[in-house]
Amino acid sequence: MDPIVERLLDVVRPELGYQEKAGQFTKYGEWYAETIDIHPKYRNAPWCDMFIAWAAEQAGLAEVVGQFAWTPSHAVWFQQQAAWSDSPEPGAVVFYDWAGGDAIKGIDHVGLVEKVRDGKIHTIEANVDGVWLKRKVRDESKVVGYGLPRKVQEHLDELAATQITLRGNADTMPGYMEELGVGAVTVAAPSPNIGVPITPQTAAYASGTLALLLALILLVRQLRGPRRPLVGRHRRRGRGAQEAAREPAREPATVGGGPA
Repeated sequence: MDPIVERLLDVVRPELGYQEKAGQFTKYGEWYAETIDIHPKYRNAPWCDMFIAWAAEQAGLAEVVGQFAWTPSHAVWFQQQAAWSDSPEPGAVVFYDWAGGDAIKGIDHVGLVEKVRDGKIHTIEANVDGVWLKRKVRDESKVVGYGLPRKVQEHLDELAATQITLRGNADTMPGYMEELGVGAVTVAAPSPNIGVPITPQTAAYASGTLALLLALILLVRQLRGPRRPLVGRHRRRGRGAQEAAREPAREPATVGGGPA
């Protein structure tokens, strides 16, 4: 079994049988109100997705499972991570529309797939049958789609491994790369939270853009004529500094005395 699935189910299974308290209070809503979105309304709010947020936190998987109270937003997040699917699998977050629609905006319930067997999904769901956290066996007639934490992890691994590097060539651009202080240009992959995956196409576009920028800099330098290469920091000296620079170096004074 996938390690992500094991870790998540190991947290979820012991919670089976939990029942919400008077006034629709749940410990998962209380945790969400104090940890994720600081507002007391969550203590007594529908808690199917807040339970999954809590479980993800306990399993150390918040980054790949997501933490939401509003189920449509959670589904959109999975889409942004290229981790949305029409096929169930253990560990998937399943999104339902009780009206039978297939649009994200119609989602009104969420659960966690424990296993798939004989065309049925076996799930663990919170806030079902009124107030319970329990196992359910369902067909897919009300399913809008599935969010796959393992795909989010794969996406994060790809982002972490992606670097775009352009190396200046001192032979073809004599002096200019040194003058600009550019030996290599590295663009780190962006955070996955912005929802813009790095692909070979976007990497090639960024690489081409940086190459064009360096070519324009070279052209401007050539039009302006040769210049002395910059070395270190350059600051305009005052008159006193210029005079001090012309003075011969002095031997340092003895500190603390020497042998008699």
